[in-house]
Amino acid sequence: MRFSPQMLATSVLLIHLAIVLFNVGGLAVIPLGGWLGWQWVRIYWWRALHLLSLAVVALQAVLGQACFLTAWQAEFAGLGGGEAPPMIARWVNSLLYWPLPLWVFALIYVAVLLYTLALWRYVPPRRRAHIPA
Repeated sequence: MRFSPQMLATSVLLIHLAIVLFNVGGLAVIPLGGWLGWQWVRIYWWRALHLLSLAVVALQAVLGQACFLTAWQAEFAGLGGGEAPPMIARWVNSLLYWPLPLWVFALIYVAVLLYTLALWRYVPPRRRAHIPA
Protein backbone atom coordinates (compact mmCIF):
# COMPACT_ATOMS: atom_id res chain seq x y z
CA MET A 1 0.00 0.00 0.00
CA ARG A 2 1.41 3.35 -1.04
CA PHE A 3 0.51 6.47 0.93
CA SER A 4 -0.02 9.74 -0.89
CA PRO A 5 1.93 12.78 0.31
CA GLN A 6 -1.36 14.41 1.34
CA MET A 7 -2.27 11.35 3.42
CA LEU A 8 1.11 11.54 5.14
CA ALA A 9 0.63 15.28 5.74
CA THR A 10 -2.79 14.62 7.27
CA SER A 11 -1.35 11.84 9.45
CA VAL A 12 1.35 14.19 10.78
CA LEU A 13 -1.34 16.82 11.40
CA LEU A 14 -3.44 14.36 13.43
CA ILE A 15 -0.39 13.32 15.48
CA HIS A 16 0.30 17.01 16.05
CA LEU A 17 -3.29 17.52 17.21
CA ALA A 18 -3.00 14.59 19.64
CA ILE A 19 0.16 16.10 21.15
CA VAL A 20 -1.50 19.52 21.47
CA LEU A 21 -4.49 17.92 23.22
CA PHE A 22 -2.11 16.04 25.56
CA ASN A 23 -0.26 19.26 26.39
CA VAL A 24 -3.30 21.51 26.82
CA GLY A 25 -5.32 18.82 28.56
CA GLY A 26 -2.52 18.25 31.05
CA LEU A 27 -2.47 21.95 31.90
CA ALA A 28 -6.11 21.67 32.98
CA VAL A 29 -6.34 18.19 34.53
CA ILE A 30 -3.18 18.38 36.66
CA PRO A 31 -4.40 21.21 38.93
CA LEU A 32 -7.98 19.90 38.84
CA GLY A 33 -6.80 16.40 39.72
CA GLY A 34 -4.61 17.74 42.51
CA TRP A 35 -7.60 19.56 43.96
CA LEU A 36 -9.93 16.56 43.58
CA GLY A 37 -7.37 14.03 44.83
CA TRP A 38 -6.90 12.14 41.55
CA GLN A 39 -3.73 10.15 42.08
CA TRP A 40 -3.10 9.48 38.38
CA VAL A 41 -2.20 13.16 37.79
CA ARG A 42 0.82 12.55 40.03
CA ILE A 43 2.25 9.68 37.94
CA TYR A 44 5.87 10.62 37.48
CA TRP A 45 6.52 9.35 33.92
CA TRP A 46 3.31 11.00 32.65
CA ARG A 47 4.22 14.32 34.24
CA ALA A 48 7.82 14.12 32.98
CA LEU A 49 6.59 13.43 29.44
CA HIS A 50 4.21 16.39 29.71
CA LEU A 51 6.99 18.70 30.94
CA LEU A 52 9.42 17.48 28.28
CA SER A 53 6.90 17.97 25.49
CA LEU A 54 6.18 21.54 26.56
CA ALA A 55 9.90 22.25 27.01
CA VAL A 56 10.62 21.12 23.44
CA VAL A 57 7.84 23.36 22.11
CA ALA A 58 9.09 26.37 24.10
CA LEU A 59 12.72 25.80 23.13
CA GLN A 60 11.90 25.57 19.42
CA ALA A 61 9.90 28.81 19.61
CA VAL A 62 12.61 30.66 21.57
CA LEU A 63 15.15 29.54 18.96
CA GLY A 64 12.90 30.96 16.24
CA GLN A 65 12.06 27.60 14.73
CA ALA A 66 8.68 26.21 13.83
CA CYS A 67 7.70 22.88 15.32
CA PHE A 68 9.31 19.98 13.48
CA LEU A 69 5.86 18.42 13.01
CA THR A 70 4.72 21.59 11.25
CA ALA A 71 7.76 21.39 8.98
CA TRP A 72 7.11 17.72 8.18
CA GLN A 73 3.47 18.40 7.45
CA ALA A 74 4.39 21.26 5.10
CA GLU A 75 6.99 19.07 3.39
CA PHE A 76 4.52 16.26 2.75
CA ALA A 77 1.80 18.67 1.65
CA GLY A 78 4.24 20.28 -0.80
CA LEU A 79 4.93 16.89 -2.34
CA GLY A 80 1.21 16.41 -2.95
CA GLY A 81 1.28 18.36 -6.19
CA GLY A 82 -1.62 20.64 -5.34
CA GLU A 83 -3.89 17.85 -4.09
CA ALA A 84 -6.53 19.42 -1.83
CA PRO A 85 -6.32 18.35 1.82
CA PRO A 86 -9.32 16.55 3.32
CA MET A 87 -11.93 18.69 5.05
CA ILE A 88 -10.91 17.46 8.53
CA ALA A 89 -7.31 18.49 7.82
CA ARG A 90 -8.43 22.00 6.85
CA TRP A 91 -10.49 22.23 10.05
CA VAL A 92 -7.64 20.98 12.28
CA ASN A 93 -5.22 23.34 10.51
CA SER A 94 -7.45 26.28 11.41
CA LEU A 95 -7.39 25.18 15.07
CA LEU A 96 -3.63 24.68 15.28
CA TYR A 97 -2.16 27.43 13.15
CA TRP A 98 -2.84 31.06 13.97
CA PRO A 99 -1.49 33.98 11.93
CA LEU A 100 0.67 35.50 14.69
CA PRO A 101 4.39 36.31 14.77
CA LEU A 102 6.67 33.61 16.17
CA TRP A 103 7.74 35.82 19.09
CA VAL A 104 4.13 35.81 20.37
CA PHE A 105 4.13 32.02 20.41
CA ALA A 106 7.55 31.97 22.09
CA LEU A 107 6.22 34.23 24.86
CA ILE A 108 3.11 32.09 25.33
CA TYR A 109 5.06 28.81 25.29
CA VAL A 110 7.61 30.04 27.83
CA ALA A 111 4.77 31.23 30.11
CA VAL A 112 3.07 27.83 29.76
CA LEU A 113 6.35 26.07 30.54
CA LEU A 114 6.77 28.19 33.69
CA TYR A 115 3.18 27.33 34.70
CA THR A 116 3.95 23.63 34.15
CA LEU A 117 7.06 23.90 36.33
CA ALA A 118 4.94 25.57 39.02
CA LEU A 119 2.54 22.63 38.85
CA TRP A 120 5.48 20.35 39.80
CA ARG A 121 5.65 22.29 43.06
CA TYR A 122 1.93 22.61 43.79
CA VAL A 123 0.85 19.19 42.52
CA PRO A 124 4.09 17.24 42.83
CA PRO A 125 4.45 13.98 40.94
CA ARG A 126 5.26 10.79 42.79
CA ARG A 127 7.75 8.22 41.58
CA ARG A 128 5.84 5.32 43.07
CA ALA A 129 2.14 4.72 43.44
CA HIS A 130 0.83 5.99 46.75
CA ILE A 131 -1.26 3.27 48.40
CA PRO A 132 -3.08 4.45 51.51
CA ALA A 133 -2.85 2.10 54.49
